[in-house]
Amino acid sequence: MTTVAAAPILEMRRISKDFPGVRALSEVSIAVGPGQIHAVAGENGAGKSTLMKVLSGVYPYGSYDGDIVFHGKLQRFRSVASSETVGIVTIHQEFALIPELSITENIFLGSEITRRGVIDWSEQNRQATSLLELVGLREDPNTQIKHLGVGKQQLVEIARALHKDVKLLILDEPTATLNGTDSQHLLSLILGLKGRGVSSIIISHKLNEIEQIADSITILRDGRAIETLSVQAQEVDEDRIIRGMVGRSLQSRFPDRQPRIGEVFFEVKDWTVRHPHVPERLVCKGESFEVRRGEIVGLAGLMGAGRTELAMSIFGRSYGSYVSGQIFKDGREIVLNSVADAIAHGIAYVSEDRTNLGLNLLDDVKESIVSARLRKISRGGRVDEWEERRVAESFRAGLRIKTPTIDEGVSKLSGGNQQKVVLAKWMFTDPELLILDEPTRGIDVGAKFEIYGIIQRLAAQGGGVVLISSELPELLGVCDRIYTIFEGRITNNLLVTHADPETLMRSITTTQKKAATR
Repeated sequence: MTTVAAAPILEMRRISKDFPGVRALSEVSIAVGPGQIHAVAGENGAGKSTLMKVLSGVYPYGSYDGDIVFHGKLQRFRSVASSETVGIVTIHQEFALIPELSITENIFLGSEITRRGVIDWSEQNRQATSLLELVGLREDPNTQIKHLGVGKQQLVEIARALHKDVKLLILDEPTATLNGTDSQHLLSLILGLKGRGVSSIIISHKLNEIEQIADSITILRDGRAIETLSVQAQEVDEDRIIRGMVGRSLQSRFPDRQPRIGEVFFEVKDWTVRHPHVPERLVCKGESFEVRRGEIVGLAGLMGAGRTELAMSIFGRSYGSYVSGQIFKDGREIVLNSVADAIAHGIAYVSEDRTNLGLNLLDDVKESIVSARLRKISRGGRVDEWEERRVAESFRAGLRIKTPTIDEGVSKLSGGNQQKVVLAKWMFTDPELLILDEPTRGIDVGAKFEIYGIIQRLAAQGGGVVLISSELPELLGVCDRIYTIFEGRITNNLLVTHADPETLMRSITTTQKKAATR
């Protein structure tokens, strides 16, 4: 007896999309079955997010060529609202939350629960609490979004999507900001939705996650669909996906390196900082660490452990209220009361939140790259436009930033290419200490390799790097030494040669402080 395959819930047929000077998509076709998890993989700029924006109505009917068929009906989405009406809900890389509103208000925005024309706040908060429990976020639903970290905001986005009558859930880098435990929780949640008949499309650079949950994988390269792999029918592993993405094999995920580590040049001692909105709460509790010249130092911790808070408070007291502590550079105490002070002392910080803190989305690529140190290319108080272009073109080539021209607005770049612009911006300041907060979030494997090489070159030139990452394999593959943080305290200090994922996980989930291993 022949088994008839179920008809696809979604077909995107020969989709093409052009922007000025570049073809983003060229006759791309994909099909998603009912209750299936379909992954879309590719390098940054391959067209993944553009394809999903076509599907969700961000790029409306008429702005692209090709057809979208959903539940057997030809669709002509002219807005996000029109795609959501038929049950297609998208969570984009760039969050669509309103910072000044509460979690509850964001979840129910546009679909408020009312009684006799008045919002039923009690019922909304009750349902919001249930949704937050479902995604594993323990927060008061009345908390304003601006008081949440990037990872928690991602979970609010997912809770909002689950509130809607979703039939096809599109997730663009859903675990990029999450640690391993929270990522696994989310992946289990997606699998649970599959069990209830909800189809999903997931875009992710975490290939192990794609391999773990996807039923099929479409690989895009330079705006074209290269192939679609059936995970069940074919032998699919990370190396196989990478070959499709980059057109070649990557022999190693991390560049070879022979570190030359010198003397301690940067020290933080007994650093204590209060939460900016809850004064009785300490986010940094007497933390001390050091960085040697030529060294790459990692900061490991679960979401909410205080890694970003530590980095931002050091970088010109950009977060929280300073209580006590000292910073030393080359043996002399320095006081960093502002970002300008930090830059003047050769310190740079690449934020995890590139769209709100890393970039001005109204600027173009060249303006963004030089923005942190305009004096470096100014003559007589005016920016040397020729030098500005030369610098921008140099970074564009060196970091392989995919953009038609350096005059392109950064808002039009893919998330990964925006991240490269942020990195270029701070590299332009010639930092001695570069603090990188989740620098490869949303970055493909090929671009990660390039960024690791840039990090290594900075260290080799005698500077130091502090790398914050939620990916333990990344810390183990890039760093020389790793500090672990739990609830605002440093709990361990390990040479990478003495570290493994199990040791790090124990140290980021316990309050017991360990003696430094050197």
